[in-house]
Amino acid sequence: MPKPTLKQIIQSVLAAFIGVQSDANRERDFDHGSLSSYLIVGAIATVLFILMLVAIVSFIL
Repeated sequence: MPKPTLKQIIQSVLAAFIGVQSDANRERDFDHGSLSSYLIVGAIATVLFILMLVAIVSFIL
């Protein structure tokens, strides 16, 4: 099985954010994925989420 693509990594990180990941995808991630790829995408997703929350709160206030 080939390494996960960037799109698959992003989908896995977003699925992990909301807690719904299929067993097949989880096994693919652990068997063929690179930890650094998931950490980088996860960190970027976290920063974007925080910035989105700050923007929403600033807009409301």
